[in-house]
Amino acid sequence: MDDVDFNLLEALDALLIESSVTGAARRLGLSTSAMSRTLTRLRSATGDPLLVRAGRRLVPTPRAADIRDHVHALAREVRSVLRPHAGDDDIAVIARTFTIRANEGFIERFAAPLVTAITSAAPRARLRFAPKPEKDSTPLREGQVDLEIGVLGASAPEIRAKLIFRDHFVGAARIGHPLLATPITAEVYAACKHVVASRRGSFVGPVDDALRELGLRRETVVVVPGFSDALRIARQSDLIALVPNSSFSGDDHLMQGLSAFELPARTPEISVSAMWHPRMDADPGHRWLRETVMATCRSAISVALKQRRIAND
Repeated sequence: MDDVDFNLLEALDALLIESSVTGAARRLGLSTSAMSRTLTRLRSATGDPLLVRAGRRLVPTPRAADIRDHVHALAREVRSVLRPHAGDDDIAVIARTFTIRANEGFIERFAAPLVTAITSAAPRARLRFAPKPEKDSTPLREGQVDLEIGVLGASAPEIRAKLIFRDHFVGAARIGHPLLATPITAEVYAACKHVVASRRGSFVGPVDDALRELGLRRETVVVVPGFSDALRIARQSDLIALVPNSSFSGDDHLMQGLSAFELPARTPEISVSAMWHPRMDADPGHRWLRETVMATCRSAISVALKQRRIAND
Protein backbone atom coordinates (compact mmCIF):
# COMPACT_ATOMS: atom_id res chain seq x y z
CA MET A 1 0.00 0.00 0.00
CA ASP A 2 3.05 2.29 -0.21
CA ASP A 3 1.78 3.78 -3.46
CA VAL A 4 -1.71 4.68 -2.11
CA ASP A 5 -2.25 8.28 -0.95
CA PHE A 6 -5.46 8.41 1.08
CA ASN A 7 -5.43 12.22 0.97
CA LEU A 8 -6.63 11.76 -2.60
CA LEU A 9 -9.88 10.24 -1.32
CA GLU A 10 -10.81 13.46 0.48
CA ALA A 11 -9.93 15.51 -2.58
CA LEU A 12 -11.91 13.20 -4.88
CA ASP A 13 -14.94 13.47 -2.60
CA ALA A 14 -14.77 17.28 -2.69
CA LEU A 15 -14.36 17.38 -6.47
CA LEU A 16 -17.28 15.03 -7.11
CA ILE A 17 -19.53 17.00 -4.73
CA GLU A 18 -18.65 20.40 -6.18
CA SER A 19 -17.99 19.47 -9.85
CA SER A 20 -15.62 22.42 -9.67
CA VAL A 21 -11.92 22.73 -9.01
CA THR A 22 -12.45 26.15 -7.40
CA GLY A 23 -15.33 24.90 -5.23
CA ALA A 24 -13.39 21.81 -4.11
CA ALA A 25 -10.36 23.97 -3.27
CA ARG A 26 -12.52 26.28 -1.18
CA ARG A 27 -14.12 23.33 0.62
CA LEU A 28 -10.71 21.87 1.59
CA GLY A 29 -8.95 25.18 2.23
CA LEU A 30 -6.50 24.74 -0.65
CA SER A 31 -5.42 26.95 -3.51
CA THR A 32 -7.04 26.42 -6.89
CA SER A 33 -3.69 25.51 -8.43
CA ALA A 34 -3.05 22.87 -5.74
CA MET A 35 -6.48 21.33 -6.35
CA SER A 36 -5.86 21.36 -10.10
CA ARG A 37 -2.64 19.40 -9.56
CA THR A 38 -4.53 16.98 -7.33
CA LEU A 39 -7.14 16.43 -10.03
CA THR A 40 -4.30 15.55 -12.41
CA ARG A 41 -3.01 12.97 -9.90
CA LEU A 42 -6.51 11.54 -9.49
CA ARG A 43 -6.92 11.19 -13.24
CA SER A 44 -3.64 9.31 -13.37
CA ALA A 45 -4.55 7.10 -10.38
CA THR A 46 -8.03 6.20 -11.65
CA GLY A 47 -7.29 6.14 -15.36
CA ASP A 48 -10.35 8.33 -15.95
CA PRO A 49 -10.75 12.09 -16.68
CA LEU A 50 -13.35 12.26 -13.86
CA LEU A 51 -14.42 15.85 -14.66
CA VAL A 52 -14.55 17.20 -18.19
CA ARG A 53 -15.43 20.65 -19.49
CA ALA A 54 -18.89 21.25 -20.92
CA GLY A 55 -19.11 24.88 -21.93
CA ARG A 56 -18.09 27.00 -18.94
CA ARG A 57 -18.47 24.26 -16.33
CA LEU A 58 -17.18 20.81 -15.47
CA VAL A 59 -19.34 17.71 -15.61
CA PRO A 60 -18.60 14.22 -14.23
CA THR A 61 -17.73 11.38 -16.55
CA PRO A 62 -19.90 8.22 -16.32
CA ARG A 63 -17.20 6.64 -14.16
CA ALA A 64 -17.19 9.64 -11.79
CA ALA A 65 -20.98 9.67 -11.54
CA ASP A 66 -20.96 5.95 -10.81
CA ILE A 67 -18.51 6.19 -7.90
CA ARG A 68 -19.62 9.53 -6.41
CA ASP A 69 -21.87 8.15 -3.64
CA HIS A 70 -19.42 5.36 -2.83
CA VAL A 71 -16.53 7.82 -2.56
CA HIS A 72 -18.54 10.11 -0.29
CA ALA A 73 -19.45 7.23 2.03
CA LEU A 74 -15.83 6.02 2.14
CA ALA A 75 -14.50 9.52 2.88
CA ARG A 76 -16.99 9.97 5.71
CA GLU A 77 -16.06 6.59 7.20
CA VAL A 78 -12.34 7.38 6.99
CA ARG A 79 -12.87 10.72 8.74
CA SER A 80 -14.87 8.98 11.46
CA VAL A 81 -12.21 6.28 11.98
CA LEU A 82 -9.32 8.74 12.10
CA ARG A 83 -11.12 11.24 14.37
CA PRO A 84 -10.32 10.89 18.08
CA HIS A 85 -13.36 9.44 19.81
CA ALA A 86 -14.66 11.48 22.70
CA GLY A 87 -16.85 9.84 25.29
CA ASP A 88 -19.35 11.49 27.60
CA ASP A 89 -16.67 12.30 30.19
CA ASP A 90 -13.88 13.68 28.02
CA ILE A 91 -15.45 16.72 26.35
CA ALA A 92 -12.39 18.73 27.40
CA VAL A 93 -10.20 16.80 24.95
CA ILE A 94 -12.47 17.06 21.91
CA ALA A 95 -10.40 18.28 18.97
CA ARG A 96 -12.85 18.72 16.12
CA THR A 97 -14.52 21.47 14.14
CA PHE A 98 -18.27 21.93 14.61
CA THR A 99 -20.18 23.68 11.83
CA ILE A 100 -23.38 25.53 12.76
CA ARG A 101 -25.58 26.85 9.96
CA ALA A 102 -27.81 29.77 10.88
CA ASN A 103 -29.09 33.08 9.57
CA GLU A 104 -27.32 36.38 10.15
CA GLY A 105 -29.62 37.46 12.98
CA PHE A 106 -28.97 34.32 15.02
CA ILE A 107 -25.21 34.55 14.50
CA GLU A 108 -25.09 38.20 15.53
CA ARG A 109 -27.22 37.59 18.61
CA PHE A 110 -25.88 34.25 19.86
CA ALA A 111 -22.42 33.61 18.37
CA ALA A 112 -20.50 35.30 21.21
CA PRO A 113 -22.13 33.38 24.11
CA LEU A 114 -21.90 30.14 22.12
CA VAL A 115 -18.19 30.63 21.48
CA THR A 116 -17.64 31.25 25.20
CA ALA A 117 -19.69 28.23 26.30
CA ILE A 118 -18.21 25.78 23.80
CA THR A 119 -14.54 26.79 23.88
CA SER A 120 -14.44 27.09 27.67
CA ALA A 121 -15.63 23.48 28.03
CA ALA A 122 -13.71 22.17 25.00
CA PRO A 123 -10.67 24.43 24.41
CA ARG A 124 -9.44 22.33 21.49
CA ALA A 125 -12.75 22.50 19.63
CA ARG A 126 -13.32 24.94 16.78
CA LEU A 127 -16.55 26.55 15.58
CA ARG A 128 -17.51 27.39 12.02
CA PHE A 129 -20.65 29.48 11.51
CA ALA A 130 -21.99 28.91 8.00
CA PRO A 131 -24.46 31.24 6.25
CA LYS A 132 -27.99 30.08 5.54
CA PRO A 133 -29.15 31.69 2.30
CA GLU A 134 -32.08 29.28 2.02
CA LYS A 135 -33.71 26.27 3.65
CA ASP A 136 -32.02 23.15 2.33
CA SER A 137 -31.39 19.86 4.15
CA THR A 138 -28.59 18.81 1.77
CA PRO A 139 -25.73 20.19 3.95
CA LEU A 140 -27.04 18.15 6.92
CA ARG A 141 -27.47 15.04 4.79
CA GLU A 142 -23.98 15.29 3.30
CA GLY A 143 -22.28 16.02 6.64
CA GLN A 144 -21.19 19.53 5.65
CA VAL A 145 -23.10 20.94 8.64
CA ASP A 146 -23.34 19.52 12.16
CA LEU A 147 -26.25 21.59 13.39
CA GLU A 148 -28.74 23.89 11.68
CA ILE A 149 -30.66 26.56 13.53
CA GLY A 150 -33.92 28.02 12.26
CA VAL A 151 -37.64 27.70 11.80
CA LEU A 152 -38.62 24.13 11.01
CA GLY A 153 -40.13 23.90 7.55
CA ALA A 154 -40.32 21.41 4.72
CA SER A 155 -37.15 19.31 4.94
CA ALA A 156 -35.90 15.77 4.58
CA PRO A 157 -38.19 13.47 6.60
CA GLU A 158 -35.31 11.91 8.53
CA ILE A 159 -33.98 15.20 9.94
CA ARG A 160 -34.18 15.44 13.74
CA ALA A 161 -35.35 18.69 15.35
CA LYS A 162 -35.76 20.05 18.86
CA LEU A 163 -37.28 23.36 19.91
CA ILE A 164 -34.79 25.84 21.37
CA PHE A 165 -37.07 28.79 22.12
CA ARG A 166 -40.22 30.54 20.98
CA ASP A 167 -40.04 34.05 19.62
CA HIS A 168 -42.36 36.73 18.28
CA PHE A 169 -42.10 39.90 16.24
CA VAL A 170 -41.85 43.31 17.87
CA GLY A 171 -41.55 46.83 16.54
CA ALA A 172 -38.56 49.09 17.07
CA ALA A 173 -38.37 52.87 16.72
CA ARG A 174 -35.74 55.47 17.51
CA ILE A 175 -36.00 57.06 20.94
CA GLY A 176 -37.96 60.28 20.52
CA HIS A 177 -40.03 58.97 17.60
CA PRO A 178 -43.55 60.53 17.62
CA LEU A 179 -45.05 57.03 17.56
CA LEU A 180 -43.73 56.37 21.08
CA ALA A 181 -45.46 59.46 22.52
CA THR A 182 -48.96 58.05 21.97
CA PRO A 183 -50.74 54.75 22.61
CA ILE A 184 -49.58 52.45 19.78
CA THR A 185 -52.79 51.34 18.14
CA ALA A 186 -53.00 49.36 14.93
CA GLU A 187 -54.12 52.51 13.11
CA VAL A 188 -51.20 54.59 14.41
CA TYR A 189 -48.72 51.80 13.64
CA ALA A 190 -50.02 51.29 10.09
CA ALA A 191 -49.84 55.04 9.39
CA CYS A 192 -46.03 55.01 9.85
CA LYS A 193 -43.49 54.09 7.19
CA HIS A 194 -41.56 50.86 7.71
CA VAL A 195 -38.31 48.97 7.06
CA VAL A 196 -38.36 45.16 6.98
CA ALA A 197 -35.78 42.39 6.70
CA SER A 198 -36.30 39.70 4.09
CA ARG A 199 -33.84 37.27 2.51
CA ARG A 200 -36.18 37.02 -0.47
CA GLY A 201 -36.58 40.78 -0.83
CA SER A 202 -40.32 40.70 -0.03
CA PHE A 203 -42.11 43.90 1.02
CA VAL A 204 -44.90 42.04 2.84
CA GLY A 205 -44.97 39.52 5.67
CA PRO A 206 -47.01 38.19 8.60
CA VAL A 207 -47.71 41.61 10.11
CA ASP A 208 -49.25 42.75 6.82
CA ASP A 209 -51.63 39.78 6.93
CA ALA A 210 -52.59 40.71 10.51
CA LEU A 211 -53.20 44.35 9.57
CA ARG A 212 -55.21 43.33 6.51
CA GLU A 213 -57.61 41.43 8.78
CA LEU A 214 -58.19 44.75 10.57
CA GLY A 215 -58.78 46.54 7.29
CA LEU A 216 -55.42 48.32 7.47
CA ARG A 217 -52.35 48.55 5.27
CA ARG A 218 -48.86 49.79 6.15
CA GLU A 219 -46.29 51.31 3.81
CA THR A 220 -42.96 49.50 3.65
CA VAL A 221 -40.39 51.70 1.93
CA VAL A 222 -37.15 49.76 2.56
CA VAL A 223 -36.27 46.05 2.44
CA VAL A 224 -32.89 44.87 3.78
CA PRO A 225 -31.31 41.39 4.05
CA GLY A 226 -30.94 41.21 7.86
CA PHE A 227 -32.60 42.38 11.07
CA SER A 228 -29.52 44.26 12.28
CA ASP A 229 -29.68 46.31 9.06
CA ALA A 230 -33.32 47.16 9.76
CA LEU A 231 -32.46 48.27 13.30
CA ARG A 232 -29.63 50.50 12.11
CA ILE A 233 -31.94 52.23 9.65
CA ALA A 234 -34.68 52.65 12.27
CA ARG A 235 -32.13 54.19 14.66
CA GLN A 236 -31.24 56.90 12.14
CA SER A 237 -34.65 57.62 10.61
CA ASP A 238 -38.37 57.75 11.30
CA LEU A 239 -38.91 54.30 9.80
CA ILE A 240 -40.30 51.57 12.05
CA ALA A 241 -38.45 48.24 12.09
CA LEU A 242 -40.02 44.81 12.45
CA VAL A 243 -37.70 42.28 14.13
CA PRO A 244 -37.86 39.16 16.31
CA ASN A 245 -37.86 39.91 20.03
CA SER A 246 -34.63 37.88 20.32
CA SER A 247 -32.76 40.23 17.96
CA PHE A 248 -31.62 42.43 20.80
CA SER A 249 -31.29 42.47 24.58
CA GLY A 250 -31.27 45.20 27.16
CA ASP A 251 -27.50 45.77 27.06
CA ASP A 252 -26.97 44.98 23.36
CA HIS A 253 -25.44 47.60 21.06
CA LEU A 254 -28.32 46.98 18.66
CA MET A 255 -30.68 48.39 21.28
CA GLN A 256 -28.82 51.68 21.67
CA GLY A 257 -30.96 54.60 20.61
CA LEU A 258 -34.00 52.37 20.05
CA SER A 259 -37.14 51.48 21.93
CA ALA A 260 -38.94 48.20 21.33
CA PHE A 261 -42.70 47.82 21.57
CA GLU A 262 -45.25 45.05 21.24
CA LEU A 263 -47.11 45.04 17.96
CA PRO A 264 -50.75 46.15 18.03
CA ALA A 265 -51.66 43.28 15.68
CA ARG A 266 -51.24 39.59 16.44
CA THR A 267 -48.62 37.76 14.35
CA PRO A 268 -47.77 34.02 14.36
CA GLU A 269 -45.31 32.79 16.97
CA ILE A 270 -41.80 31.91 15.73
CA SER A 271 -40.46 28.51 16.81
CA VAL A 272 -36.66 28.38 16.57
CA SER A 273 -35.29 24.81 16.49
CA ALA A 274 -32.00 22.95 16.30
CA MET A 275 -31.87 20.42 13.44
CA TRP A 276 -29.42 17.59 12.75
CA HIS A 277 -29.06 14.34 10.80
CA PRO A 278 -29.98 11.14 12.70
CA ARG A 279 -26.58 9.56 12.07
CA MET A 280 -25.27 12.05 14.70
CA ASP A 281 -27.81 11.05 17.38
CA ALA A 282 -25.46 8.77 19.30
CA ASP A 283 -22.25 10.74 18.74
CA PRO A 284 -21.18 12.02 22.21
CA GLY A 285 -19.52 15.14 20.86
CA HIS A 286 -22.50 16.09 18.75
CA ARG A 287 -24.91 15.40 21.58
CA TRP A 288 -22.88 17.71 23.81
CA LEU A 289 -22.81 20.36 21.05
CA ARG A 290 -26.57 20.46 20.54
CA GLU A 291 -27.28 20.41 24.28
CA THR A 292 -24.81 23.25 24.81
CA VAL A 293 -26.29 25.30 21.97
CA MET A 294 -29.82 24.88 23.28
CA ALA A 295 -28.93 25.65 26.89
CA THR A 296 -26.82 28.69 25.97
CA CYS A 297 -29.49 30.20 23.73
CA ARG A 298 -32.23 29.67 26.31
CA SER A 299 -30.06 31.25 29.00
CA ALA A 300 -29.29 34.27 26.80
CA ILE A 301 -33.01 34.77 26.08
CA SER A 302 -33.84 34.52 29.78
CA VAL A 303 -31.18 37.10 30.73
CA ALA A 304 -32.35 39.46 27.98
CA LEU A 305 -35.97 39.29 29.18
CA LYS A 306 -34.90 40.12 32.74
CA GLN A 307 -32.84 43.07 31.51
CA ARG A 308 -35.77 44.33 29.45
CA ARG A 309 -38.09 44.11 32.45
CA ILE A 310 -35.63 46.02 34.63
CA ALA A 311 -35.16 48.67 31.93
CA ASN A 312 -38.94 49.07 31.54
CA ASP A 313 -39.44 49.42 35.31
